[in-house]
Amino acid sequence: MFLGQLSAVGTGLLPQHLPVFRLGFVCFINALRWRTSRLVSTSTGLMMEHEPPSKRRRSAEKKILKDESTIKGLDAGRESCLRDTSPPGTDLSGDFKSTHVTGTLKDQSECKDGGCVPHPHRGSEEESPRASSEEAVGGTPPPEIEPVVHHAQGWKSLLPRRWEVAPVGSAPRSPHVGGRRLDFSVMSYNILSQDLLRANGNLYSGCPPAALSWRHRLHNLLAELHHYDADVLCLQEVQEDHFENQIRPALHAQGYECVYKKRTRKNQDGCAVAFKTSRFSLLSSNPVEYFRPGDALLDRDNVGLVLLLRPSGATADDFVCVANTHLLYNPRRGDIKLAQLAILLAEISRSARLSDGAAHPVLLCGDFNSTPWSPLFAFLTNGRLDYRHLPIGTVSGQENTSRGQRLLESPIWSPALGINQRCQYESTSTSAASSSSAAAAEQESSQLTAKEVTQRAVADKSRKRWRLEHGVPLRSCYPPYLPPDGRGAVTTCHSRCAMMVDYILYTPCESLPGGRGLQLLGRLSLVGQPELDRVDRLPNARHSSDHLPLLARFRWMVGERS
Repeated sequence: MFLGQLSAVGTGLLPQHLPVFRLGFVCFINALRWRTSRLVSTSTGLMMEHEPPSKRRRSAEKKILKDESTIKGLDAGRESCLRDTSPPGTDLSGDFKSTHVTGTLKDQSECKDGGCVPHPHRGSEEESPRASSEEAVGGTPPPEIEPVVHHAQGWKSLLPRRWEVAPVGSAPRSPHVGGRRLDFSVMSYNILSQDLLRANGNLYSGCPPAALSWRHRLHNLLAELHHYDADVLCLQEVQEDHFENQIRPALHAQGYECVYKKRTRKNQDGCAVAFKTSRFSLLSSNPVEYFRPGDALLDRDNVGLVLLLRPSGATADDFVCVANTHLLYNPRRGDIKLAQLAILLAEISRSARLSDGAAHPVLLCGDFNSTPWSPLFAFLTNGRLDYRHLPIGTVSGQENTSRGQRLLESPIWSPALGINQRCQYESTSTSAASSSSAAAAEQESSQLTAKEVTQRAVADKSRKRWRLEHGVPLRSCYPPYLPPDGRGAVTTCHSRCAMMVDYILYTPCESLPGGRGLQLLGRLSLVGQPELDRVDRLPNARHSSDHLPLLARFRWMVGERS
């Protein structure tokens, strides 16, 4: 009606008034369009106010992800956390600088913060509709995930772990002639097999389901490995199909060569050792199986790996022995753990020596399922264990009570194993050594009375019967307690326990002739249970295993002779 009246007015205008009328009409139409758009936007806003908060948050998060996807090269040019070119005495304290590894996802809108699920303290109520139970706990990853390496985003730990530089005087060295310094880093990490996660789901009932999916865990694990950038990786609980299809290709793209040993029989996980080909070359690889068919004691499927690695540019006689293992978990079968360890030490002793008897440094990494105050750990670091009257369930220190437990028997393992009480393979060389010792004992006994000889022989026989020894000098990189309050260091944490069971052990430089062992330069600090409780224990949205990685840096004088 208004437009009709306006038209009637327009017909009564004189020709000279028409331009002014047309201008006013155009202004009116524009004002009408503006008013209409305001009404539409207001009604849309009212409708959005009635949408569920989770839907609005997801819309905002999708927009943020879209905006973040346009940012390129945020971490380009960042140095790796451990630089081989660092000058001697460089203070490496402080946070690591990070690079990142992810998977290629077809639907990036399903991920938050580059693949992370909601903050562990908020749970998973902000997730899109719940995934099936198979996806929640893992299973076969979707085929669209292809691990790739890039430097677009940085992985950052939720835990306060810092680089600790070893004290200057902690490892005195002898003067050397003609040595070449080699600094390198080593990581030991139980990454939690997805099959074992599913089989022991009760241990992770408090974890957000999305954080337990293999797609999410693979993203975090590869990012963490790339972040720390170790020269040598010793991994446990590595699932075979994941290793062959995803982990090995990702590590190969970063310059690693990988060696893998699956657990025996029908088990699907095992141990892996990876090393940078720019730093080392492989001399030999010896898989170690603890299962012995027909042996009532050695009936478990745990395994190990023993590698000999030669530094780039070194002579044929310069190598380091790297061993990786995962011992039996069962807290009440210390006899099996000691027998497994004896097999591994026998293989290390044979591999780490040249034909002339010269010893080479050893790095022993893994999940030993034993605490730092246990008899088994004391045996590793002291080289001797007197086990008379030792309850079988106290060997690993995982349980505090020994009530109702049987005692270790002597010998612990069958002589048919071919390994003696000194954790060495029986051979002609050891027989010759025994003959030499017998001759020395005979010469000494010639100066004693018959009664004294008999008493000494009985005492020696009894002592040797209940004693284990090994000749591999080892020292742990990590103390069992944390400053400043002395709380216990933790390497594994889930709903049932929080304790230290993972180790990096090494041959200290003063333990070999000429100081040819390894000098500890620094380590990535551990945390205690309070810090882990604050991030809802392990695994969580950022840390995708129920273990923490251990990382240490060493110095080795290659080719040195005193």
